[in-house]
Amino acid sequence: MTRRERKILASLTHLVRSERSSESLTAVLPVVDDRLAVRILDLAVRIGETMLVAGANASEVTTTIVRVAGIYGLDPVHVDVTYNSITAAHHRSGAAHPVTLLRVVRGSSPDHSRLQRLQALVVSIGGGLDLDAATESYRSIRRTPFRYRPSVVIGSQALLAVGVAVMFGGNWLVMVLAFVAAALAALTQFGLARAQVPYFFSQIAGAFVLTVIAALSPLLRATGWDAALELRPTVIVASGVVLMLAGLTVVGAAQDAIDGFALTAMGRILELMTHTLGVVLGILAGLETARVLGLAMAPPSEALPLGPVPLQFLGAALIAVSVAIFNGAGARVIVVSAALSLVAWLVYLLAAQVGFEVAAASGLGAFAGSFVGTLVAYRLHVPSVAITTAAILPMVPGAAVFRGLLSIVESGDSSPLLLGGFTILAGAGIIGVSLAVGASLGIYLGQPVRASLGGVARARARLLR
Repeated sequence: MTRRERKILASLTHLVRSERSSESLTAVLPVVDDRLAVRILDLAVRIGETMLVAGANASEVTTTIVRVAGIYGLDPVHVDVTYNSITAAHHRSGAAHPVTLLRVVRGSSPDHSRLQRLQALVVSIGGGLDLDAATESYRSIRRTPFRYRPSVVIGSQALLAVGVAVMFGGNWLVMVLAFVAAALAALTQFGLARAQVPYFFSQIAGAFVLTVIAALSPLLRATGWDAALELRPTVIVASGVVLMLAGLTVVGAAQDAIDGFALTAMGRILELMTHTLGVVLGILAGLETARVLGLAMAPPSEALPLGPVPLQFLGAALIAVSVAIFNGAGARVIVVSAALSLVAWLVYLLAAQVGFEVAAASGLGAFAGSFVGTLVAYRLHVPSVAITTAAILPMVPGAAVFRGLLSIVESGDSSPLLLGGFTILAGAGIIGVSLAVGASLGIYLGQPVRASLGGVARARARLLR
């Protein structure tokens, strides 16, 4: 074989085979003994645990744990996040045993203010905060109580119901009754939580209280008030259904499923289904009680019409503000959540005007709110999950859920009415899935755009220097 032929053969070989890595097989590793490794891993896992409880998704928790551990010289770290536990392990080459920590995650309690402070702590750690100072800062964040008192939380939950009533164009009496019903339901749930009653039964009790109050509301027509004559009990229950579903982690469950955290996603989905079932059972119990008392409500033949467009935007903003408050958000997150709810609702209205079905329009609205929210969250240093959750809640099909359940309860021997009730519930479920998918897609498409904008901003800042 000639020299030229050997060169051609070598060139063809390079095209087919991958070249051996030219990187050094050794690396400079920081000196981290087992005692220090345990301290680093403990801090990283504790931060991740608190983030998961406060509302972060599993992917964000995993990334944070790996990042914090790597900053302090612990690399590689393997993290396994499930619905109720976090396991992290570090094994140095040549070491006899790995350093492994396991922490059990007990329940979830959304606290977006705490989540924001934890994200700021991680940024400070990346900026050079030493381990002792970081540990003390974490303990301070962990001991910080919830931002708002229980009375404020209950008041914000009642305000959410008023927001729903405003969206449906309810009169002043409907708004007052929605506020009272939601406040009593929230107070009932708060009392049951203090008694350590499982949240499933708390959902049943809250939905039962809402439905009974709505069933009793037509009695006010005996007063002769004009507002009482135009009373729509369905709006009162619909506002309560949105309240009952406001705390469920629909977006988080969808994100975990898409990210490949199957156990965490299944745990959240099962929790979501269980708590939704609690609302359904509570409404069914309330409707049956009302029927026995002779106060049965006739199922509406058509979907509840929304009020004037300005009232729809006002109601959407009220809902977003309420959700942000009872999730513990600060003033900045509250304002951004209200603005994003207007963006999401505007896209929803435009999509519906063009001809999209309700489920598709809801998904587009959720996508717009979460996409813009992801970009805004980076600029304002606020958790994206906080503003995304508040932005999509006005599109939750609370009225459809109640209408479907009412049709089933009052169907009797009418097969068409029974079938219609299940059809309406199936449509409400499709809308819920559409909201989760749209919000998740907005977050995923927003993250690379956010990263690109951040790179451009950093490059511009270097040029200005």
